[in-house]
Amino acid sequence: MADTPWLGDTCSLVDAFRRGERSPVEELEATLAAIDGSELNAFSFLDPERALEAAKSADVSLPFGGVPIGIKELDQVEGWPNTEASLVFRDRRATWTGTMVRRALELGGCVPVGQTTASEFGGLNVSVTKLNGITGNGWDPTRTAGGSSGGSASAVAGGLVTLATGGDGGGSIRIPAGFNGLVGMKGTVGRIPRGPMMMAGPMTVLLGCLARSVRDVCRWYDVTNGHDPRDPYSLPRVDGWEANLGRHDLAGKRVAIAPDLGKAVVRREVAELVRRAGEQLAADAGLTIVDDVHVEVPELGFEWAMANLATLLADLGDRWPECKDELTMEMSFGLQMATEHFDLKMAARCEENRMRAFESMARVFEQVDFVICATNPDVAYPAHVTLNTRVGDVQVGPENNGALTIPANIYGNPSVSVPIGQVDGLPVGMQIMGRHHEDALVLDLAHVVERERPWPLVAPGAPV
Repeated sequence: MADTPWLGDTCSLVDAFRRGERSPVEELEATLAAIDGSELNAFSFLDPERALEAAKSADVSLPFGGVPIGIKELDQVEGWPNTEASLVFRDRRATWTGTMVRRALELGGCVPVGQTTASEFGGLNVSVTKLNGITGNGWDPTRTAGGSSGGSASAVAGGLVTLATGGDGGGSIRIPAGFNGLVGMKGTVGRIPRGPMMMAGPMTVLLGCLARSVRDVCRWYDVTNGHDPRDPYSLPRVDGWEANLGRHDLAGKRVAIAPDLGKAVVRREVAELVRRAGEQLAADAGLTIVDDVHVEVPELGFEWAMANLATLLADLGDRWPECKDELTMEMSFGLQMATEHFDLKMAARCEENRMRAFESMARVFEQVDFVICATNPDVAYPAHVTLNTRVGDVQVGPENNGALTIPANIYGNPSVSVPIGQVDGLPVGMQIMGRHHEDALVLDLAHVVERERPWPLVAPGAPV
């Protein structure tokens, strides 16, 4: 048996399987042992019997053949808990498997280990729930893993699995990727299909993975992208993501470097690191820096937050409001505010704000091909924090993070977070945004960063 799970990227693990240097069963055993000994609280459910059966019969010729993966607990797997990280649904089981997960298992050959923790209903960019408790950061368990895909990021950075699923409705892949030193890609809206049984609103949610390398993300796209009729907004299939990585001409393309994206409050050390890394990337890739681009996305406001709770109310059905005390304070308060105060006038202001955001982002991408900014305003704050608070001289908390990530969700354009270094010994992520449908160019820029300034694939001391 291997002493630890594989600490390289996923593609290299598959290569090791194919060379006979490691077996899927050995890897699974090491993975389960590491999870059992971990203090991260990154997994909420394990299915060792199903995983062992899959590992024993793994076809390592498949793209992810034999690779143990974590599956975010907001992604359904038939027969597994379907709690959505909430006490309200603690006894519910899934009766279907999501399209992305099904493709990963059937076409990719992944071994499903269990569910990674998330925020309740994906509503906050932290991983603190009444159902599962607190999930720690892979680099420091006392710090936040981010959210809502926090358990996935923690598990990958913490050396438990090499790959885990994620979803991003306002930064829920990129925020935890930035906090945990990983690659987190939010593709063009519809790139990877959602469903079945999907609710379309608020038209900002994308699916993907948390990974250690850019090529891992590309291989994930090769396996999972492409139209599915249960998601009428999903895009046609595109092949060759991994094969074409690094083969696109980037020279002369234009980039704006705006660490604060115009108005977010970003810690000075983080902003300086992002600017230096952006300038280095521009030099390495032959990009032209455009200095006079005004990047400013309008505030989406209270109305937007309230409108996003419509799908939650539909999910809860007649359980609300009796279930109020079972919800986390933030979700309960938000839902109560929405049901009491949201009206047609608010819905109209919401659509006006969305329109203004479209126009603002479009003006930017009429002038440049890429925008570079910070992923998070600061490094990971204490793990228990769920509301903005002051730590020393810095205001930290989940309310700050979305200012940098939500614009790409509203506009629907591709955006990736890549590690660029550390502040106070914790990872800093840089976000690279591109035009709609130019996901491959965004990934190529991420690959340039990776090639020129490689990052640690796992946290120091992993598995922890």
